This record gives sequence, structure tokens and C-alpha cells, in this order.
Amino acid sequence: MSLPHTSENLVSGVIIEALPSAMFRVKVGDQIVLGHLSGKMRIHYIKVMPGDTVSLRLSPDGKRGIIMRRGLIRK
Repeated sequence: MSLPHTSENLVSGVIIEALPSAMFRVKVGDQIVLGHLSGKMRIHYIKVMPGDTVSLRLSPDGKRGIIMRRGLIRK
């Protein structure tokens, strides 16, 4: 069962390393998470580079996530 798309599931982090296949290592707080680009970011060719701040939706285990947008979380 997937989690609903709410702002409570989103965390912000900083890209620290770019990996193949649109995957990135993201520093979230004091841990490093493996993240991949969401489908909309791939379709619209939104570029993400190391050093960028991104919004990330974490998986329930907290080790992986989907990069939902570039920039800070809007509240």
C-alpha cells in the first residue's frame, strides 16, 4: 500500500552525488538516501545537479526516495 501524497511525506535534502539512470545520493539531515527522479521531472527534462536542494518523498524504510521537485518545500 502506498502512502498518500501529502507534504508530511516530503523532506528536503541536498544532492551530493549523481549516479547513472537518473539516480542521486541525497543528504537528508544526518543520513544519506538513494533517490531517483520522478516521472514528471524526467518527462519535462528538469535537470538536477550536485549541490541542488530538492524535495524528496521517502519510502517507509527511509533508505530510498523519489525526488519530487527541485528547490525547497513550499508550505
